[in-house]
Amino acid sequence: MNRLIAYTLNKVGDALRSANLENERSQISRRESEETMSINKKKIRREIMLNGEKVWITADTEQEYINKVLRLSGSINSSTGEKHNFREYAQKWFDVFSKPNVESVTATTYERQLTNHIYPVLGAMNLEDITSTDVQKIFNNMGDSAKQESKNKVKTVLNQIFKMALDDNLILRNPLLSSSIRIKGLAATETEPYTVEQMRHLASHLNDVKRPMDRAWLAISLSLPLRPEEVLGLQWADVDEETCTIHVRNTVTHPTRNEPEYKAYTKTASSIRDLKFPREILAYLPERGMPSEFVIGGEKPISYTKLRGIRKRVNLDTKFGETITPRRFRTTVATDISAMTHDLKLVQKSLGHATPQMTLKHYDKGRSGAIDASNAIGTCYGLSVN
Repeated sequence: MNRLIAYTLNKVGDALRSANLENERSQISRRESEETMSINKKKIRREIMLNGEKVWITADTEQEYINKVLRLSGSINSSTGEKHNFREYAQKWFDVFSKPNVESVTATTYERQLTNHIYPVLGAMNLEDITSTDVQKIFNNMGDSAKQESKNKVKTVLNQIFKMALDDNLILRNPLLSSSIRIKGLAATETEPYTVEQMRHLASHLNDVKRPMDRAWLAISLSLPLRPEEVLGLQWADVDEETCTIHVRNTVTHPTRNEPEYKAYTKTASSIRDLKFPREILAYLPERGMPSEFVIGGEKPISYTKLRGIRKRVNLDTKFGETITPRRFRTTVATDISAMTHDLKLVQKSLGHATPQMTLKHYDKGRSGAIDASNAIGTCYGLSVN
């Protein structure tokens, strides 16, 4: 009997030890599997030298990494091996993705960059073959006299095209983003305000302006810091004569000189604003028309050519003696609002800017020149300054 019990206990012990061993093996196998999966999930990211440049390549597997290296080196260019003419691809970007979705003025600017600067260098090349050296040639060809702003416009167009190519898996990196690229141009010419004396001269000669439309254009431009396109976009519905308020809601742009485009919106959301104007200005406005008619132009907005005619006639009628530039009025009025009120927020709101930094950078030019800080403090605190 004792032997039977001992035998049974031994068998049970063997069974338990076997089960424990199997359980340990299962746990080890599961851990190894998880570690393997973790390793497989880890992305590959390696730096290689290609044509003298450092390039980082990221992949999920070794095979994907090899394929990317081959494509980047030019051994293969896409999954099909087909190459794409840059001009055709860029034109597709412009016709399908850009032109229908941006302002006409912006589309015209983009097209000009393609035609004048980008196509002459890259037009005949394959998209997949373009290097940072080819891109640099575009900016070099623009010359040292080109403004930084002009080169940045070219950069904007190129960047959008290359980003689309990346999304289409036609290229592995944007050649425009190479650390070797140098884009240097002249600083933009700042818009100088008219002097106070010049503005007073124009204001005092308003009655000498013969045509009512010319007179209205000058009166509005002298009294409000509006963009030229905002002046032309004013309709009678926007003019509240009782409260002497102008509601800035619309614009008229000129993608081409003689084809004005009316837009029922402003340049930015912050450009929508209400501005007070001196009651005296009412005397210089033409007879009030229908709500949908334009203050400057009547039933239809005026073209760029007609605006140029207004400027020339105003110059002659007022004997101003200097070229009249619409954008200088906006800068001048903003500068003098600042000089008279010292209220940056007010100037910002009047201009329709989103940030005070933009106002300070581009429009608040100041009138006093260099200021002796010691004199300013002395005056403020009642101190004697020699």
